[in-house]
Amino acid sequence: MIKSVLLDIDGTLTNDEKVITPRTREALLKIQDAGVRLALASGRPDMGLYRFAKELQMDTHHGIFICYNGARVVDCQSGEELFSQSLSAEEAKAVLRHLQKFAVTPIIAKGEYMHTTDVFGCVIEYRGAPFNVVEYESRGNQYILCEHRDLAEWVDFPVEKILTAAAPTYLQEHSGEMQEPFADTLSCMFTGDFYFEYTAKGVNKAKAIEEAYRRLGISREEMMAFGDAENDLPMIEYVGCGVAMANGADAVKEAADEVTLDNNHDGIAESIYRHFPDIWK
Repeated sequence: MIKSVLLDIDGTLTNDEKVITPRTREALLKIQDAGVRLALASGRPDMGLYRFAKELQMDTHHGIFICYNGARVVDCQSGEELFSQSLSAEEAKAVLRHLQKFAVTPIIAKGEYMHTTDVFGCVIEYRGAPFNVVEYESRGNQYILCEHRDLAEWVDFPVEKILTAAAPTYLQEHSGEMQEPFADTLSCMFTGDFYFEYTAKGVNKAKAIEEAYRRLGISREEMMAFGDAENDLPMIEYVGCGVAMANGADAVKEAADEVTLDNNHDGIAESIYRHFPDIWK
């Protein structure tokens, strides 16, 4: 029996216009009414998840946020933190000092603020047009922007993750150098073609799910998860029923128990209709 459904957001829960389609929304509302607990599992911070949670009424059904690719888990109704694994202030300072050697924009989230070195910067060429990553990240997660000349000097607290942004070709060329000093001590990975991030060693969605759901009394066999990207792989492999979107990476589709329709054609709803037939009667 499935007691919780876990959802990646971009490329999974939302279509290419970054919205939840009506049919998918209806399916998720119905399974919550039937007692299934929803979780949003994303690289986004808490701030970037609330608008989706409110749309899905997760804030009245004790929905779960798995944030920063698994660095933090919180009950979005009560605000209770269920799991946290952050970079120490010393680790964050070391990463930020190292990043000063590269033409990247570092980003740190804290509360309702997004902290960076240049709030007007990071305009890259992306898919043939200028694209401001700072604006995209701040607007998408409803942040107030704050600028610092030296982030390494400013940081004196644990950090869930350090996100860096740059043109995809630049990150591909320099990611090896960017992660080299931390390869054995931190998790360093691409989470988008113009994003490269640092989190504490071992952070991933599966570990966060295991730690948080142990407190909730829900076993992995009672979980169903949907994802599309390689950072969803640990989650897809961990749960009892892992579902890949048709638009997903080949590695995700190969690891999944099943493949559903893509994010533009209600892949989540299609799968839920099959797994929860009683709720449509």
